[in-house]
Amino acid sequence: MSQNLMPDETRQQLGGIVRQLHDALQALGYDAVLHEVTQEIPDARERLAYVGAMTEQAADRVLTLVDMAKPECTSLVEQGRALLTANPPPDQLKAFAERSVEVASLQQDALNDIMMAQDFQDLSGQVINKVIKIITRTEKQLLELLVSHTPPPKVEPAAKLEGPQTPDKAMKQDDVDDLLASLGF
Repeated sequence: MSQNLMPDETRQQLGGIVRQLHDALQALGYDAVLHEVTQEIPDARERLAYVGAMTEQAADRVLTLVDMAKPECTSLVEQGRALLTANPPPDQLKAFAERSVEVASLQQDALNDIMMAQDFQDLSGQVINKVIKIITRTEKQLLELLVSHTPPPKVEPAAKLEGPQTPDKAMKQDDVDDLLASLGF
């Protein structure tokens, strides 16, 4: 793959735009803004994933119900046609069988339409997954930016011990031993 994917002039313009964005973020106190955004991104990603999961679950439920209803409609159509072709049925039975075949056929068509309408879930699921990937990638980049520009933590200076630090003021081991002996140790 070539190192120069874009002409130098385009690269310079893009660099200038990025620099302006960086300066604007810095002027606005981007540390706080980036911290806030990094807190919101996981929540948005989780909500979007939840919507995708619920949409998929609903579509699966609809398709399961359609799959359960279709064989019954097919059976009803076949039984109605068998009644009509067997012996000449009485008029009421004939009318009922004809109506049953008609309704069952309409229901089969409706179930097919419902099943075909579920393609929205596949498409929306693909879009939601792409958006989640974009959000995840952006979150990672923002976190890397935040970490790379976060000032190091302030280190508090070690507490200074006050007291005699001159050689003539320091106690000698003999002085310590005498003090302990006078205290009964």
